[in-house]
Amino acid sequence: MIDIERAFAPARHMVEDGRMPCAALGVISRDGTSAIAYQGDAAIAPEREELTREHWFDLASVSKIIATTTMVLKLAEEGRLDLDAPLTSAIPDLRQYDVEHAAERRITFRQCLAHQTFLPAVFPIYTYGDDPLRMRAFVLQREWTHGAPVYSDINFILLGIAIERITGEPLSAWPLGKGLSYGPPPGPAVSTEFCTWRNRILKGEVHDENAAALGAAPGHAGLFGTVDGVLEFARSLMAGEVLSPASMRLIRTSQFHHRTHGWELPYGGWSGGEACSRTTIGHTGFTGTGLWVDFERGMAWTLLTNRVHPTRHRDRAIYELRPEIGRSVVEAWDAAH
Repeated sequence: MIDIERAFAPARHMVEDGRMPCAALGVISRDGTSAIAYQGDAAIAPEREELTREHWFDLASVSKIIATTTMVLKLAEEGRLDLDAPLTSAIPDLRQYDVEHAAERRITFRQCLAHQTFLPAVFPIYTYGDDPLRMRAFVLQREWTHGAPVYSDINFILLGIAIERITGEPLSAWPLGKGLSYGPPPGPAVSTEFCTWRNRILKGEVHDENAAALGAAPGHAGLFGTVDGVLEFARSLMAGEVLSPASMRLIRTSQFHHRTHGWELPYGGWSGGEACSRTTIGHTGFTGTGLWVDFERGMAWTLLTNRVHPTRHRDRAIYELRPEIGRSVVEAWDAAH
């Protein structure tokens, strides 16, 4: 495999320097051979708890690619949705009080996957209430401010609602595989932030406020995973066990700038670092998580941290660490192969 301690060194140094409480790095090959390293504290407040391999991390926006993107593409493969159809084909009541003119009614599934809409990046939905059905209605009936296309949680919240309408079930009913689950996770959880809205340290409950208000299994966040669970998803993706060849081409081909269907491609300064191949795809999560798949090398890596614990308003070391880990993983992989 690879020298995992060499690959993990940048994360180890940041944990030892107190720039984040803990970190776990996993690397896996297409044939399923893996290596994992981890260090630090799953919690430092209200009391310390040492990180183990069995701890579950709040994956935040990595949920978008492991769960929601996969679900949408699988439903398209089964003919249950058309990627180029408007969301109203699944959500006919979207902006139902302005069916003739509401621009939201013309947004397509594909545009949402590629963040190619006018919808805002984020919006404090949770400040309007925390009843899941009412908050879904709020999202569907709000007239959203128009802007240039940006990476938008609203895109994936809408996709999550569409999946619920098509399947008749919550996203949490979708089979995810061992080591992946919507919260609360079935094992020890890594702590995230002291939430001023909920007035407590979050542990085993979703960090994202909007996900909590929407019921903890929306389309943009809410998934928990162990390092082994995330790696197994990456292996099955590389092995062609998750998506059809046509869908695999979609997640590997640019749709809008550096964005594919759900995933990101390499660009200057991207999270996966400059050493990975041009065939690499990846995605990050706000809590300090990420997953990258290098198809040319036939390997993938995940970096999971609790960088928001006990607060997001601290050292932004994760933005320095991610590309450094990408570089060290690729160097260790190439040295071993």
